Amino acid sequence: MVKPSIIAIDGPSASGKSSVGHLLAKRLGYRFLDTGAMYRALAWLALQRHISLEDEEALASLAAKTKIELSPPTVTDGRLYSVFVDGQDVTWQIREPAVDSTVSLVAKHPKVREAMVEKQRRMAGDGNIVVEGRDIGTVVFPQADLKVYLMASAVERGHRRYRQLGERGEPVEYEAIMRDLRRRDDIDSQREASPLRPAEDARIVPTDKLDVEGVVDEIMRLVEESSS
Repeated sequence: MVKPSIIAIDGPSASGKSSVGHLLAKRLGYRFLDTGAMYRALAWLALQRHISLEDEEALASLAAKTKIELSPPTVTDGRLYSVFVDGQDVTWQIREPAVDSTVSLVAKHPKVREAMVEKQRRMAGDGNIVVEGRDIGTVVFPQADLKVYLMASAVERGHRRYRQLGERGEPVEYEAIMRDLRRRDDIDSQREASPLRPAEDARIVPTDKLDVEGVVDEIMRLVEESSS
C-alpha cells in the first residue's frame, strides 16, 4: 500500500482544519503545514509596521521578503506548533483579535497569495505532509494525492470558536464571533484570487456531529481507501 504523499485539507474558518490536520499528521508520521498561520503571521507583521491592508504591492513585497517558519512546538504551552517571523516567536500573537479581523483582508490580494503559495510549495518539500488552508486542493497542490474539504455549519463553527477563545481566557461575545465568521466567509469565498471552494475531486467530510478524533478517523478511512 502506498499512502498519499500530500494530503490537502481545506475548509472555511473555524471548521477544525488545524486540529484535524495536526492530529492526522501525527497519526501518519507526516509533517504538518498550516498555511492559514502563515497568512496570520503576515497580517500580524503588516499591523506591526502600519502597512495599509489595501496596499497590495507593499503587502506582497513584505510577503516575499519575510521569513515565515513553522516548526514542532518549541514551548509547552498548549500550542500545536510554533510560528516564527524573521526568527521571532509569534505563535500566540497571530491569534489575537486584531489579526482575526484583518487576515482575510491581507489574504485576498492576488500578489500576496502568489508570494505565499511559492513559500508553501517550497516548505512542503518532498511530500509526506498534511497541508491545510483554503486553496490547497485547488491552487497550492492541485496534484495532491488526497483532497479533503471539511464542511461545517456557521452555527457549529461559531460555537467552536466561542469555546476556543473562552479556553484561552479571552473576552468573547458569541454574536460578535458570528458576525466575524460570516464576514470572513464572504471575503474568502468572493475574493478574486483563489476563492474558497472545494476542489472538484475533493472528498467532502461533514463535521458538525463529529469531534476532532471522529473527523480524523474518517480521513484515515479515506487515506486507506486511496492507498488500496
